[in-house]
Amino acid sequence: MATPPQLTPEQRANALAKAAEARAARAELKNQLKMGSVSLAEALSSTDSTVGKLKVQSLLESLPGVGKVKAKKIMEDIGIADNRRVQGLGQQQKAALLEQLGK
Repeated sequence: MATPPQLTPEQRANALAKAAEARAARAELKNQLKMGSVSLAEALSSTDSTVGKLKVQSLLESLPGVGKVKAKKIMEDIGIADNRRVQGLGQQQKAALLEQLGK
């Protein structure tokens, strides 16, 4: 197993700050989905890396009326792996999600 690169304390602090910023942006997106200010179609068509790095299951669970069980069933029906991220979805998978969720 390879050892991680040796970072200076300043580089480590910068990396931690960048990671915290990305987590906050993803949390804000999930909150906007929950409140309805961003639709599923808008999220799936976004080219923002914040959206792209979000797991599909987490994205679906953020929608009103969709919990863990329903999200998992939708993903199984469409054929989306549990660990798939939004940026890794194909056009047919995105279309199937929009069709199934009607949003």
